[in-house]
Amino acid sequence: MRGGDEQTGALFSYVSCAARVPLDHPLRLIRAVVDEALDVLSPEFDGLYARVGRPGIAPEKLLRALLLQAFYSIRSERQLMEQLDYNLLFRWFVGLSIDAPVWDASTFSKNRDRLLDGDVAQRLLAAVVAQPRIKALMSNEHFSVDGTLIQAWASHKSFQPKPGSDAEPPDGDDPGAPPAGRNAERNWRGQKRSNETHASTTDPDAQLARKSNGQASIMAYAGHVLMENRNGLVAHSCLTHATGTAERDAALALVDRMAPGRRITLGADKGYDVAGFIAALRARRVTPHVALDGRVSKLGVRRRSGVDGRTIRHAGYAASQRVRKRIEEVFGWIKGSAGLRQTKHRGRNRVGWQFDLAVTAYNLIRLPRLLAPVPA
Repeated sequence: MRGGDEQTGALFSYVSCAARVPLDHPLRLIRAVVDEALDVLSPEFDGLYARVGRPGIAPEKLLRALLLQAFYSIRSERQLMEQLDYNLLFRWFVGLSIDAPVWDASTFSKNRDRLLDGDVAQRLLAAVVAQPRIKALMSNEHFSVDGTLIQAWASHKSFQPKPGSDAEPPDGDDPGAPPAGRNAERNWRGQKRSNETHASTTDPDAQLARKSNGQASIMAYAGHVLMENRNGLVAHSCLTHATGTAERDAALALVDRMAPGRRITLGADKGYDVAGFIAALRARRVTPHVALDGRVSKLGVRRRSGVDGRTIRHAGYAASQRVRKRIEEVFGWIKGSAGLRQTKHRGRNRVGWQFDLAVTAYNLIRLPRLLAPVPA
């Protein structure tokens, strides 16, 4: 007998959001890890809010919602709130009951500065990797480092000469010419533009940079991660200006965050094969497993590498060079899934906060497989 297509709703519901989530859903384990990390940060959250006044949205709920945005590639906070309104899985993860109202998307903007002042994203990453079951997955001896460009929310047309510089404006920017619209054509042919003489009027912290020769220059920031080599989890991260030495300077800063102790190894690509950087690593008791940069000059002279035979003769060097390539998986995920191919924020502090949170989301999304029980 065919059933009727009756669409009636019950007056009362006695099923919670948690009951709708399967027991083996990956977000259950991730939620437990996130809650444990947020419990550690709870005393710091108290210092970010006033003791009197109307209670605001809990920072724990805001952070869980932003992690969902990275997990499910939701392109905007407004769309995140729309999905949070009707998605029971999202409601359960954030900590909302089935009939609780969702907040307005502007709440993120109003609370972001408060979370920035507390460096919450960086502390959340540290709280996650400090948990015993996560720490057991990570190596404390072998690491890799690399950097990538995060495209800024600024166009080439915003890259204008700085006040007082001798740089000429591009063709089409003649002060005496009639206005040609807000998106007029520009021509930079034959004109030299550099970060010393130009700056973006949209995002002054962004700089003109390119990752390698033969690639186009973009307005960008430089994101850096320090990855442990056992399971490819990120131990530390940071975001800097996209300068010519940003990768090496950030690598030393990330190494300095490590607790002093036993000697460690650091794998890196040939862009880090610079004598000063290698010497700085050895001074920190770090063995440089850096790829050899043996480029040949136009005169046929091969460049001398800063890494000598004492390092490359060991089997551990070859292992580090093989494993370090997994760091590209981190950059691929945060750009493709977490939406950081081009940031939607302006300013190094805001973009850096978003980068650290995306790196934390990458670690969390890896945990269900790494912590899954081994079948008998």
